Amino acid sequence: MALNARDEVFDQATIDNRAASVGHLFRDRVAKTPTAEAFRYPVGESWESLTWSEAAVRANAIAAGLVDLGVQLEDRVALAAATRLEWVLVDLAVMSAGAATTTIYPTTLASDVAYIVSDSGSKVVIAEDATQVEKLRSHRHDLGDLAHIVVIDGEGDGDWVITLSELEERGQARLEAEPELVNERIDQLTPEHLATVIYTSGTTGRPKGVRLPHSAWTYEAAAVDSIGILDGSDLQYLWLPLSHVFGKVLLVLPLQIGFPTAVDGRVDKIVENVAVVQPTFMGAAPRIFEKAYGRITMMMADEGGVKEKLFHWATGVGRKVSELRQEGTEPSGVLALQHSLADKLVLKKVQARFGGRVRFFISGSAALNRDVAEWFDAVGLRIIEGYGLTESSAASFVNRPHTGGYKFGSVGWALPGTEVKIAEDGEILLRGPGVTAGYHQNEEATSEALDSESWLHTGDIGELDDRGFLSITDRKKDLFKTSVGKYVAPSVIESMFKGICPYASQLVIEGDGRKFVSAIVTLDPEAIEGWAAQNGMAGKEYAEIVSSPACREMVEGYIDELNSQLNRWEQVKQFVILDHDLTVEEGDLTPSMKLKRRVVTKKYAEELDALYTD
Repeated sequence: MALNARDEVFDQATIDNRAASVGHLFRDRVAKTPTAEAFRYPVGESWESLTWSEAAVRANAIAAGLVDLGVQLEDRVALAAATRLEWVLVDLAVMSAGAATTTIYPTTLASDVAYIVSDSGSKVVIAEDATQVEKLRSHRHDLGDLAHIVVIDGEGDGDWVITLSELEERGQARLEAEPELVNERIDQLTPEHLATVIYTSGTTGRPKGVRLPHSAWTYEAAAVDSIGILDGSDLQYLWLPLSHVFGKVLLVLPLQIGFPTAVDGRVDKIVENVAVVQPTFMGAAPRIFEKAYGRITMMMADEGGVKEKLFHWATGVGRKVSELRQEGTEPSGVLALQHSLADKLVLKKVQARFGGRVRFFISGSAALNRDVAEWFDAVGLRIIEGYGLTESSAASFVNRPHTGGYKFGSVGWALPGTEVKIAEDGEILLRGPGVTAGYHQNEEATSEALDSESWLHTGDIGELDDRGFLSITDRKKDLFKTSVGKYVAPSVIESMFKGICPYASQLVIEGDGRKFVSAIVTLDPEAIEGWAAQNGMAGKEYAEIVSSPACREMVEGYIDELNSQLNRWEQVKQFVILDHDLTVEEGDLTPSMKLKRRVVTKKYAEELDALYTD
């Protein structure tokens, strides 16, 4: 055992003795627990499972099939699909074959797909369906070294496109002739071999391919394992896009630790599925928690009367208990009795909505509103916020779920083995085994991000407290100065608003070089339906509801509440409510639901400019 400066005990041997590659890690897991459940996946209205040995049979067949297609060590294989079992199996197969997965979101435009396939030098693309295949066909002459397409759902063409089942059949035939084929490929892998190329969804210009070796993923898995927050008895619910680094790191943890994972990328099924699957933990973007918070609090407000009063009493008791636990102590006496009663009457019912077994959620990819986090903790559903970048293999910092190991408003402590320092201008710098060696075929971007001492310049502004907790202030590039010379951190304000207004979907703060701060507001389509029904607009179209004087008055009340918590120069003086929400499909948000600020402010420049005409 080892000890961090903050007195956290962790297992250094786990990190020191980590596997040589993800292929080794997968093979070791299959050998350790061959009959244990590995993955659970939906089939119609029910769920089916694969054991680790069953998963290995399929993954090895796919790996051998890729070898049969001519895939060599470190060749890139692109994967364009939503989160599903086949994504998992293909990714494991690619790395077991010694190749590297190039991740592509299924929502990516055809021109960008062509750029990523060409820039990465991908030899094979695994495409989810005919829609993804057509993107490739439409840019067939722009795909560089691409030799084969493998389609998961759909038909082959007998030439360029084959099906995943056909690939598996080829692999099985190859393994019958050469049983040790995949093992031999795994044995050739070293920690330095390339495992993954993830293209960052930049707001301007072409995306950059972040090169992550096997050592980055095995370090992440071992470092999380070393702090003991998860074990083999856990059950993960995984819906996040696996093309994103947050989802990808959650896919490598079960290989190290051995817990099963339920996989289903359908966002509209999350609430329904967690009640059935009953996971012990789940990763999510803040928007998921904000929506759940808004929906539950509005339901209670609609109930009114005794039920609403009981709900507020119970969550009030929960908050007192949460405050004690943040200080490292447990409730006693009258408060302990009250909490037991509140738990029985109210809090357990809220927990049951999420399956009733959740030990903690993990929030990442964007800032989580502190009020939302504290409310969840009050009802017995702890959210531990973490921090990292694609360039740091996702997890660099994370709060610990145990008493005394977390601090709301922070992203927690560094993982063992990760170094951090704050530059003179407040920028967070990271160094460690999880940090990329650079961008694919982009030395200029690499030299901008990594200095001569291997420190990654994150572009985020933050502060470290005396206990080692890191707090993120904002993106360096998002900070702006008003015309009166005052700096404003927009994401902090935007996060605050989502904790105040239960109907909010997005708030986009603007004011760079302007005389005051303004905002674009969008409202959650589901939440606003309930408000409309209570305000004489039941059944009306979304655009009509949000453009009504009553709706503007409602939003203005929440803006006033927000302004009461801000410095004068940060306060929102004018705002516009859009007649539609911001979406991933329209390019306003990244697939991980992060706001593309520059895209949105440019897109709605005319509406923003109109707020400054007086």
